[in-house]
Amino acid sequence: MYLIGKIGFLRRNSVILVMALGTLFGDLTAQDAQWRGPNRDGIFPDTMLIKEWPEQGPELLFTAGGIGKGFSSTVATKELIYVTGTVDTIEYLSALDLDGKMVWQRPYGPAWNQSFPEARCTPTVEGDRVYVLSGQDRMSCFQARTGEEIWSVDVHGEYGSEWDMFGVSESLLLVGDKVITTPCGAATTVIALDKMNGRLVWKSGSIGAHRSNMSPILIEHCGEEYVITASQTHLMGVDPDDGEILWTYQYNFLDKNGDNATILANTPIYRDSCLWISNGWDVPSVMLEIAPDGRSVKEKFSDRTFDNQNHGVVLVDGFLYGSNFTDRNSGKWVCMNWRTGEIVWIGDFHNKGPIIFADGMLYCMEEKRGNMALVKADPGAFEVTGTFRVEEGNGPHWARPAIYNGMLLVRHGDMLISYKVIKS
Repeated sequence: MYLIGKIGFLRRNSVILVMALGTLFGDLTAQDAQWRGPNRDGIFPDTMLIKEWPEQGPELLFTAGGIGKGFSSTVATKELIYVTGTVDTIEYLSALDLDGKMVWQRPYGPAWNQSFPEARCTPTVEGDRVYVLSGQDRMSCFQARTGEEIWSVDVHGEYGSEWDMFGVSESLLLVGDKVITTPCGAATTVIALDKMNGRLVWKSGSIGAHRSNMSPILIEHCGEEYVITASQTHLMGVDPDDGEILWTYQYNFLDKNGDNATILANTPIYRDSCLWISNGWDVPSVMLEIAPDGRSVKEKFSDRTFDNQNHGVVLVDGFLYGSNFTDRNSGKWVCMNWRTGEIVWIGDFHNKGPIIFADGMLYCMEEKRGNMALVKADPGAFEVTGTFRVEEGNGPHWARPAIYNGMLLVRHGDMLISYKVIKS
């Protein structure tokens, strides 16, 4: 009787301990965080955000250094903020608390060592795990709270990935029990690894191409799921169950010497059977329509005005917003009717740059000097309701901002800056 009573006591206290830990750390499984927000579309679900900024901008919450250099975005759960960065020749994953204090920092692989060697992979968080990919294709999975490495895979060594002059810029995609990446090369194009241990689940055939700089998405089309990813030369649809490449669409442009000049960095936008792809550099952006069976695509229309370079676009209530490319050092802000391709306005705010959306508002940050604008998501006009300048950090302002827990998180070089954008 004593033993039974003791076991019952231990069981009850184990339950209490688990409940206490759940209270302490929150429900990590309820809030996944990844590249460009929950759906990889640049739209963040936070509400009750301020719609006008004071003259000096929103309230500064903290600045945090020591994260390493990078162009990757920041993600967060209810407890921790995650960001990648390059220190010397190694990429690090950092976890900070919501006050910007470093909780842990772990190396995860060699950084790219040629053009733009700064970290570019945005962490993918699911439950108690964080997934990252280094600039030379080392994939790692870490324990979200402690930073303990759970497993790692040398994607380049095992699957023969082939890079262009920018190395690896991909942010990993989770689909069910799989983590998906697009190494390309002679041996394969897309692979899926078991997210719990890094073992191969499937690998697709090769289309004989180099890596792109794009991160894939998962779409639901006509009741079925598909992965949309890209090589340096082709966009493609992939069956997430077995890796079959269902269709490819050639999207590359040659320079005057006949060399490939495509730098495909923008994750496509999907809505109503259509995909929008854009590349900047004065080449056409294209709207593709996917066949009902998911096995082919056709061009619906193309556009040369809205050629977004590498900053991303957002689709809100049937209108696409983002910046365009007027030359290497300049661009404007554009709104396009998703259904027809009509350009409904062109706005002028310093320069081209990253964009995100939350709670009715666009957050537009120009790439040269870090001027940020709060803009109404309105196809009727480009209306700015607040501006400020991000002065901390150095280098181009290419990292996409993010909004979590009522905070606007801006990464610039080796600095992370947090602003309060929720109503008091």
